[in-house]
Amino acid sequence: MARQQSAGDKQSLAVQVALATSPDAATGTPAGLKRASLAAMQPLLQSDAVREATAAVSAARDAEAEPLHLWTSSSVVVPVRREDLAKIVASVPGIEDIYPNRRLFIPPVAVPRKIPEPVEDNKSSSWGVRRIGALAAWGAYGCRGDGVTVGLLDTGIDPNHPDLAGRIASWAEFDAKGRQVPGSTAYDSDRHGTHCAGTIAGGKASKRWIGVAPGAKLAVGLVLDGERGGTDAQVLAGLDWAVNLGVDVISMSLGAFVLGPETPNMYTTAIISAMRVGIPVVTAIGNEGSQTSGSPGNDYFAFAVGATDPNDLAAGFSGGRTQIIQSSSYFPPEALPLVYSKPEISAPGVAVYSSVPGGGWEYLNGTSMAAPHVAGAVALLLSATNIRDVPPGERAFLIQDLLTSTSEELGEAGQNHRFGFGRVDILRAIGFAKELGY
Repeated sequence: MARQQSAGDKQSLAVQVALATSPDAATGTPAGLKRASLAAMQPLLQSDAVREATAAVSAARDAEAEPLHLWTSSSVVVPVRREDLAKIVASVPGIEDIYPNRRLFIPPVAVPRKIPEPVEDNKSSSWGVRRIGALAAWGAYGCRGDGVTVGLLDTGIDPNHPDLAGRIASWAEFDAKGRQVPGSTAYDSDRHGTHCAGTIAGGKASKRWIGVAPGAKLAVGLVLDGERGGTDAQVLAGLDWAVNLGVDVISMSLGAFVLGPETPNMYTTAIISAMRVGIPVVTAIGNEGSQTSGSPGNDYFAFAVGATDPNDLAAGFSGGRTQIIQSSSYFPPEALPLVYSKPEISAPGVAVYSSVPGGGWEYLNGTSMAAPHVAGAVALLLSATNIRDVPPGERAFLIQDLLTSTSEELGEAGQNHRFGFGRVDILRAIGFAKELGY
């Protein structure tokens, strides 16, 4: 991703696009974004073709099938029959894209057959917490993520786990159509979400610190339902919910495998909306190996994370490659085709020790384990500095630039497909932020 320049300098392409696509660029508040999104969706929501199509679905299923407006993505989830799509497109001007509500599944993670010796040697914390400089940052700057809320969109969370008790600030569950499930209480439909939550904000009930930011709170949205997985509508609804809550950073260890280098823009508007109000969106890049990626991690604006092992080598399963945008309503024609690299950064993702439902702990491998390290690092950065006083329209870009520019460069110089700009180093990031006056 192009770097944010200092105030008064020429802004990066990413910042220019975010400002240009925001109807409320002056204040960076959700209110203007919501109003503009709803106004843009009115022709679709009030279309006779849409009403007739949803009525036909309702009659066929003997159940209500109303459109669902998701403001952060400026999209509408419309239950229609295939034969009605052409009529809707013909009668409603300005429809940019139509996507099927894809199925998403829990990213493949593995239990390591043998725990590496450097991992077992860490008795005071999970090796990743130490490796990224979190332990040192606690001591040097007295920051543990206090006052920061991390939005976690995953399989849920075990609220009774001793490492997570008292950490949950908000909870919501979403169904496959993107609607919030009424009366739901916190639970984990798998183990994935609880493991990620532990890496972000877990304590030391296991006698080892497992969380990067144990003082942070968690806003947990269940958008993947165990083995059944989830849908794009669930994830986009979760993004809406998290942004509405005003979380400080969003962590998503999920995605759908994308075969080619062209990047779908299904999540672009939602990620831009989050960043425009100051919320970086941290995503796993995927576990299918080199020269692969997953969506939304491969989106231009997503802060994608690759996985490293205890020797600071790239994990064999970690994704990353060159992506391309051939056509887009977001970028000026002279910027296309836009070629860019993923991921942005990397973090520990091999033999990561963290919480699992039922009060236990487990070692897991995956970029899913790497992304929570970076979300936790954002929480530490915010709790150690005054970056939350930075205008919302600049905040997320500043956070990402601080983390990438201070990362431990590994592999080739600059950004590469295996490590991004390097492995996150939160101690260094906080130090530079302080020197810059934050």
